[in-house]
Amino acid sequence: MNSLKITFLIGLAAVAGISPAWAEDNDAAKKDKEKLQGEWSMVSGASDGMQIPEEYRKEMKRVCKGDELTVSRGEEVIMKAKITLDASAKPKTIDYDVTDGPNKGKKQLGIYEFDGETVKFCLSAPGDERPKEFSSKEGEKRILSVWKKAKPAAAKADEK
Repeated sequence: MNSLKITFLIGLAAVAGISPAWAEDNDAAKKDKEKLQGEWSMVSGASDGMQIPEEYRKEMKRVCKGDELTVSRGEEVIMKAKITLDASAKPKTIDYDVTDGPNKGKKQLGIYEFDGETVKFCLSAPGDERPKEFSSKEGEKRILSVWKKAKPAAAKADEK
């Protein structure tokens, strides 16, 4: 019985030692998720090494509400997904559990980074390994995109 108590206490101490680090990682993911909230406009993008044409890029937007993401071009929904972040990974990781669109029911793995007012993503094709770097070369089957936070309607009206 005494060894059971000691084992329990050692286990409890180990968990207590891990908890602060886990809490910091969790806080970092929450902060990043907060940064992703709202509407974003595409600055640049490439798919399998080919640049996304400007006329498409101008119509692209991504909207994040909580852990739900919608990517659309004009009125057409390209994808909806539930996102999960790991801000402690190097580079930071994002998982898409796709709920609507051509890859519905599949998982896409990616990486992300914030740079001032923009955020960059690199996503693998469903079923492929997570990218280790931000690139989209022919044959990689990756999507590389950079997004900038859209200005609220009130701010846009003030500019006129």
